[in-house]
Amino acid sequence: MNLLARNNGELDELFRASPAGEIPVGDTHGTLLAFPGTVLTRPLSALVRMIFWQGKTFDPARGTLKNRISPLGLRAVGARVGPDKSRVDLQECILIDYSRTALLPIRLVRDEIRQVAPGEYLGVVWIGRRRVGWFTLRERGRL
Repeated sequence: MNLLARNNGELDELFRASPAGEIPVGDTHGTLLAFPGTVLTRPLSALVRMIFWQGKTFDPARGTLKNRISPLGLRAVGARVGPDKSRVDLQECILIDYSRTALLPIRLVRDEIRQVAPGEYLGVVWIGRRRVGWFTLRERGRL
């Protein structure tokens, strides 16, 4: 599913229509969806992937994850993972909660994901009570 071409409204509709799904297992490939639906989306996504964020590594048995950051893909910035109600529509999502595992300002971040296709998730990013962005995650083998 090509989420890079969708605008903010389309991403919102897709998120609302999707089930939470199961927590991913192992490494996922992450893509930032900055300025969705514009000519900036693809180049910014590629730049962020190259120099800052490559995805997340999930351990559902422990209910945790680590982000893979830097060009080296270092596993850092941990979070708790589990089911919760989404702030978007109060329906079930998979919550990625940094409030007890990270330092400020990351502690203010709340990610929510839902499965939009087999092995593919759409995520919404909150800082405090404000929704600030989108990202996608794809499980290995589905790249």
